[in-house]
Amino acid sequence: QVQLVESGGGLVQAGGSLRLSCAASGSIFSSNHMGWYRQAPGKQRELVAGITSGGSTNYADSVKGRFTISRDNAKNTVYLQMNSLKPEDTAVYYCNTWGQLHAAWGQGTQVTVSS
Repeated sequence: QVQLVESGGGLVQAGGSLRLSCAASGSIFSSNHMGWYRQAPGKQRELVAGITSGGSTNYADSVKGRFTISRDNAKNTVYLQMNSLKPEDTAVYYCNTWGQLHAAWGQGTQVTVSS
């Protein structure tokens, strides 16, 4: 059963923007905090942004001021607006719960930022 489906990644020039979407099952989304995570080659997966069920947000220092996380509860969808992208943002981006045991990870979406 596919519960998390990420989309919106791609190849972008440094300084550009992308908007990622994550469609989640209702059982995951409805009463959970949600987060965006990323994993670059040879590195651990890290949280980049989180949003509570009430809409409060948290960001990693490396993306603060550039990325914005939001959620649409009616659509069971969480978004990540990424602006002023840098080559070091290159990674596979995943969504999942935040602050709880994770659901099964989806396929992720590749973000590549060229110099």
